[in-house]
Amino acid sequence: MSGSGAAGASASPAPPAQEEGMTWWYRWLCRLSGVLGAISCAISGLFSCITIYPLKIAAGVWMIMNAFVLLLCEAPFCCQFVEFANTVAERVDRLRSWQKALFYCGMAIVPIIMSLSLTTLLGNAIAFATGVLYGLAALGKKGDAISYARIQQQRQQADEEKLAETLEGEL
Repeated sequence: MSGSGAAGASASPAPPAQEEGMTWWYRWLCRLSGVLGAISCAISGLFSCITIYPLKIAAGVWMIMNAFVLLLCEAPFCCQFVEFANTVAERVDRLRSWQKALFYCGMAIVPIIMSLSLTTLLGNAIAFATGVLYGLAALGKKGDAISYARIQQQRQQADEEKLAETLEGEL
């Protein structure tokens, strides 16, 4: 029985999201925020393109591209007619949380830098929040109070021993 379990474990490694300790509900929260971020980017991108200013049009096109990339990465079933959607989603799932955080936050900041307006700010807010959620997942769980108190006690003992050694050396 243990032989078949070891063979199964080596054949299909666990995705990094499970290795980092993300719970199922937090993973779904990140995915949901990615889909909502894509929807808000797409709608705001369309509104940004209705202007005569070239930078606002470029920011709107970038936001529409962000929407497509977010949907491609977080909900590949929405892009089932794109041949490479599942391949891209599998590669993105293998990325660590901090890499996803940098990618999503970076994508959301570019249109704001291009054209700072209320439309670009509100449109990219949820996409940026998706990156923040992945960044928080990269930080990991908060430590428990018992281990923190134990570490503090060890530090105090070490400080007291150093102080005692210093006082003995002066006498």
